[in-house]
Amino acid sequence: MAERQEQGTFEQDTAERLRAVCGELAERFHERADAVRTLWATLLAGQHSLLLGPPGTAKSELAREVTGRVEGAAYWEILLSKFTAPTRMFGPVDVGALARGEYRQVFEGRATTAHIAFVDEIFKCSTAALNETLAFLNERLYHPENGGEPIRCPLIGAITASNELPSGEESAAVYDRLLVRIEVGYLADPSNFAALIRSAVTPPAPPRRTTVTLAALQHAVTEEVPAVPVPDAVVDALCALRAALRRKELIASDRRWRQSVRLIQASAYLDGRPEAAETDLSVLTHVLWDSPAQRPTVEREVLQLVNPDAREALDLADTIEELEAQLDSMAGQSREALSEWVIKNAHQKLALAGTRLGRLREEAAAAGRSTAAIERVTGRQRAVRARVLTEALGVDASTVRAQL
Repeated sequence: MAERQEQGTFEQDTAERLRAVCGELAERFHERADAVRTLWATLLAGQHSLLLGPPGTAKSELAREVTGRVEGAAYWEILLSKFTAPTRMFGPVDVGALARGEYRQVFEGRATTAHIAFVDEIFKCSTAALNETLAFLNERLYHPENGGEPIRCPLIGAITASNELPSGEESAAVYDRLLVRIEVGYLADPSNFAALIRSAVTPPAPPRRTTVTLAALQHAVTEEVPAVPVPDAVVDALCALRAALRRKELIASDRRWRQSVRLIQASAYLDGRPEAAETDLSVLTHVLWDSPAQRPTVEREVLQLVNPDAREALDLADTIEELEAQLDSMAGQSREALSEWVIKNAHQKLALAGTRLGRLREEAAAAGRSTAAIERVTGRQRAVRARVLTEALGVDASTVRAQL
């Protein structure tokens, strides 16, 4: 009995610490709260993720901050190019041994011994390294150059990054191994951009730094997350979602659907809930698309199915996006014309959307439902409202946060 209670405390402490890590990183990386949570859920599921976005969006910094919160883990990082040799990734030749007539590789400090990996420019993987990279990601195996027995790698999960989607058949094979795809863009909210600029002038105070141990993470991945119950209602929701996406001609492989179950369990575990719920399917908005153009459709189908609050939030999101498009189309017009548009159109719609989103969030939180989708739309509402204040009304960006 005492051992069982101790294990329960251990599990609760790990989940709590990971939630604290998510909060700390969300404070540091503006507009990245959902990305941070999704990266951790992916690691807890023992899967790999892709950060996809243009240069200068803090993909590498975010990946390093996530991976750096695991104490005792062997970490490996590499920037790939078309000329990266497999031995540079998995183990260079031991020159001393070669001089003695022995062919050996040095595996220490390479992918072969890593618990967590960060692979930048993943789709620039060389043809020579392709097969070994696929075996490493998919099977956690490396086949030595000398033809010896395959080496089992201790990899929990890899975070990868790219500025662009794969362009060839070879890199597409790597893309398929990355269960989770997270789009990251430039900051949308002018007040967040102003905070970023201020941080370059006046560095912020050292942030809190909660960590988890390698042993705790490994126990969560191998024991705790797989033990999270998945009720029949969640299975039924997955079947309904698959049918809805197929009607939109969005087809995911059976393997990807099966791997998604562990991601759903990880989402529930990360939230500290005793079993998976239909709202955990919201994490699949990062799983069931191949091109970024498909992501909005996938997100709408997922959220409309599993989250009643998100349905109205998505309708409000359409209104907000329409207002932003109108603002973009009015570039170059006079301040008087812009002010008139704000007074007659934008101000009231944005205010009503903000008020309704706040109520939706309160209702969802009171009912124990996920508020992630509502918070994403709220972030867009704040960003568009900040753009209206700065670009249409001429308010200083550094003062916008206080007005919001």
